[in-house]
Amino acid sequence: MSAHANPRTPARPGSALAPWTVRGALTLDALVTGANGLAYLAFAGPLGDLLGIGRATLFELGLLLTCYAVAVGVLGARRQPPRSGVRAVIGVNLAWVVLSLVAMEAWLEPTTAGFAWIPLQAAAVGLFALMQVTALRRDVRYG
Repeated sequence: MSAHANPRTPARPGSALAPWTVRGALTLDALVTGANGLAYLAFAGPLGDLLGIGRATLFELGLLLTCYAVAVGVLGARRQPPRSGVRAVIGVNLAWVVLSLVAMEAWLEPTTAGFAWIPLQAAAVGLFALMQVTALRRDVRYG
């Protein structure tokens, strides 16, 4: 049986950063989260107004997301990220999804654009968590 036929085969060295590998899923998460965080930092005023989230809140979220992206990126850069670290990222991502949706209804007063953006970004974060869970399950090194 070839290595390609077994879905629980570790990724080949050339495909280590493919999105269906643990490292790839972490790296993609870090890149998208980092870009989002930097956009929130650089454009907190206009984006805060557009989304109805508030400039200060969006700036603080930008700081949080940028720091989180660096941590996820460092984890993803490891040759074999520790399972506990990957599980922590998955847990934080799932918490972000829930808190985003709760915040939208409970204490934020988003505009129409905000009502569209918040669930969209929550869905993207949920997709990262799903990719990370799937990658952990597929890779025998995490068996």
